[in-house]
Amino acid sequence: MRTLLVTGPGGAGRTTIAAATALAASLEGTRTLVLSADRGDGLGAALGVVTGEKPFAVNECLTAWRPDASAGFRDDFLRFQEKATGALDLLGASRLEAEEMTVLPGAEELNLLRALRDAALSERFELVVVDLPATPQALTLLALPEELRRYIRRLLPAERQAARALRPVLGRLAGVPMPAEWLYETASKWDVELAAVEAVLADPGTGVRLVAEPGPAGYDAVRDARLGLALRQLPVEALIANRVVPDEDGWLAGLAAQQRKVLAEWDAEPVAHLGTDPRGLDDLRALAVPPAAPPTPPVEWPVTEQDGTFGWTLPLPGAVRGELDLIRRGDELVVTAGQFRRIVALPSALRRCTVEGASLRDGELRVRFAPDPDLWPRER
Repeated sequence: MRTLLVTGPGGAGRTTIAAATALAASLEGTRTLVLSADRGDGLGAALGVVTGEKPFAVNECLTAWRPDASAGFRDDFLRFQEKATGALDLLGASRLEAEEMTVLPGAEELNLLRALRDAALSERFELVVVDLPATPQALTLLALPEELRRYIRRLLPAERQAARALRPVLGRLAGVPMPAEWLYETASKWDVELAAVEAVLADPGTGVRLVAEPGPAGYDAVRDARLGLALRQLPVEALIANRVVPDEDGWLAGLAAQQRKVLAEWDAEPVAHLGTDPRGLDDLRALAVPPAAPPTPPVEWPVTEQDGTFGWTLPLPGAVRGELDLIRRGDELVVTAGQFRRIVALPSALRRCTVEGASLRDGELRVRFAPDPDLWPRER
C-alpha cells in the first residue's frame, strides 16, 4: 500500500489537492481512500459529497472518510473509567456519563492516525491519501506515535511487568496501591497500536505531498516544512505550487511576476488557479493535479567510519547553524533544528562512543563520535 500525506501552510488548498490527488488515482483504476480530520468537512465540499463517520464511495475506486472522533473518544474514556474504578473511588472522584463528554483538542488528529492504521491493516486500498492539518500541527501529529511510545516505555517499563506477582506484597510493604494489571495491559495495547502507526509512517511507500502558494510566505513555509519533515525522516514526494495565475498584463501582472520568481527556485508541480474555489469532481479534474509519483527513497541517516572515528550524517535542508542544538542523553540524542525537535535513539555502535563535535555543511549535519575506551572492546 502507498500512503501520501498532504500538508502545507494554512489556506494553501491542502484539502483540495488531497481530494484531486485521490480522484486522479482512482480514475486510473487505483483503489484509493482519502482521509480527513477536518471538522468542517472541507473534503466533502471539494468532492461535492457529504462525508461522515462512515466511509463513502465517491466512485468505483475512490472512498472518502472523515472519521468521527467523538464516538471513539467516548468509548475509550468510558472503558478507562470502568477499569480505574478502584483508583477513582479511592480519590473520591465523580464519574463522567457518556452524555456529558465532549471531544478534547487533538482527538480528531489521534483518530485520524487510528484510521490510517486501520486502512493499512485492511489491505483494501492501494493508495491512501491523508489530508493533514497545516504543517506545524501536522508535524506535531506525525511525531506523536514515536513520542507517546517513548513516554510509555519510560513511565511503565516492560521489565517491571516481570515483578507483577510481587505487587500485592510490595503494596502492603509500601502502604500505597501498586499499579494494577490492567494498567500494564493498557500500556502494552497502546504501544502495539502506536507501533503500527509508526510502521505506516516509516514504510518506504509513504511520502509527503507539500502544498503551497508560490510567494514570499509560501517560500518560507516550504523551507521550514522541508526541515521539519527531514528531521522526522519523511521524504517529500512532490511540491505542489497551487493557485498559479496566468502570465498576463493587468492587475494580476504583479502577482504573476511574484509567483514566477518563486517558481524559478522551486522544483515544483504547478497547479493553475481556476478563478473560483474548486467544487465537485469536474473542477478537481480540471486542476490536472499530477498523479502520485513512484515511492521516494526514505531519508537515511548513515553511519560511516574513518580513521577510528565515526560520523553520523543527518540531512537537514534549510537548517541554520545558529538554530541547531545537540544534547547527548544516555543512548539518545536530542536534536533541535529551529522550531523542531526530535529525540532519537543512537545506533548501537554509537552508544559506546562519546560525541566529539558536529558540523553543518550543504544542508547536512554531521555528528562526530569517538569510541569510549571504557566501553569499546580492547584489541589484544
